[in-house]
Amino acid sequence: MRDEVLPALEKIPGCVGMSLMVDRVFGRCIATSAWESGAAMHDSAMRVQPRRDQAAMIFGGVAQVAEWEIAVMHREHRSTDGACVRATWIKTDPTRLAMTIDSYLDYVLPGMEQLEGFCSASLLVNRSSGRAVSCGTFDSADVMRRNREQSAALGVDAARKVGVEAIDVREFDLALAHLRVPELV
Repeated sequence: MRDEVLPALEKIPGCVGMSLMVDRVFGRCIATSAWESGAAMHDSAMRVQPRRDQAAMIFGGVAQVAEWEIAVMHREHRSTDGACVRATWIKTDPTRLAMTIDSYLDYVLPGMEQLEGFCSASLLVNRSSGRAVSCGTFDSADVMRRNREQSAALGVDAARKVGVEAIDVREFDLALAHLRVPELV
């Protein structure tokens, strides 16, 4: 992924990087590519498909594709080797998504910043479905494990305040972090 897929993607106009999260216990990988705009992403589709197929072959699986808008991106500091990500998928009524983003900025993000080992956070949204995923990156698996209870409590409080439903929470190793997405706070 680092030596072949990433360099190929970076040659495509509008690409602003890639990340790879790996759950070694359950064998799940999430590779994301980021684009300057929705138009750049859609224009690249034919050139990205062979790279997506290559990635699926590398991991011995089948690629599932989802499109997300980056609504929030905040970095306290850059991640280093050994960083991990806690991803939380939520759903709400699409008409409540703007309020959900505001609550993430006003309540969830400040809470995440207080967690031990916090590196960065992002909120990705799909406006038509009302689904979102919050990704918090932490310095190591150890600190992520230590802040698990606090993070869960923050998530429960936020879900109750905003009226969203948590669908899933997963923890991943951050195997590749090469995104040049600007701060969106």
